[in-house]
Amino acid sequence: MSLLVEVITLLAAIAILYILWKSLEFISYLIVNSIMGIIIFWVLSTYFMVDVPINILSIGVVAIAGIPGVILVLVIHFLGLGF
Repeated sequence: MSLLVEVITLLAAIAILYILWKSLEFISYLIVNSIMGIIIFWVLSTYFMVDVPINILSIGVVAIAGIPGVILVLVIHFLGLGF
């Protein structure tokens, strides 16, 4: 009986480690996407003279959504809906 408990415990530990590994991969993807979005937003504003105001709201959208956030902020700005 104790061998069965040990095997089940080992399998549960492996499953938990696998889930943690996958969540860390997803979190690292989100962090890289956010950093790339902020860099792209800064480069567009600095070197390509895009006149989107850099404020806490636009940086927040870009930091949360990453590269799609940059596109969203640019579209909203050029349509005259905000920012």
